[in-house]
Amino acid sequence: MEPEAKPFKYQHRDYEGPKKSTLVCSSDLMRVHVQEVKSGGENNLHTHPAEDAFWYVVNGAVRFYGEGDKVIGIYNKGEGILIPRGFKYWFESASDEPLEVLRIGARDQTQKELKRVNAAPLKDWMAERGGF
Repeated sequence: MEPEAKPFKYQHRDYEGPKKSTLVCSSDLMRVHVQEVKSGGENNLHTHPAEDAFWYVVNGAVRFYGEGDKVIGIYNKGEGILIPRGFKYWFESASDEPLEVLRIGARDQTQKELKRVNAAPLKDWMAERGGF
């Protein structure tokens, strides 16, 4: 069977809580999300052993951290970062504007499952939602 193109459309919707992640489209090799982060929506130190992630700021600004809370960089609209699989990181909104960030994850085909490995305790809002 010949592969088919998969059109998609993302539209912002108001939401409750500090963070929302919307799966926009996916294939066997990649997943595309838009994450929206309000103040207090930072995540915990974690890694994705089977997935490289491309992050692109659509609105606002984001601050990425590595182990030991070392600042990796602050990225504004039109900027971003590539996080290789196995790299431990966390991030937070870095401006008064709401953060919208596009995340494209590319799967390592030698790995059987995609999983997130937490390297620090979940933030309260994450635990309330049953993990992340």
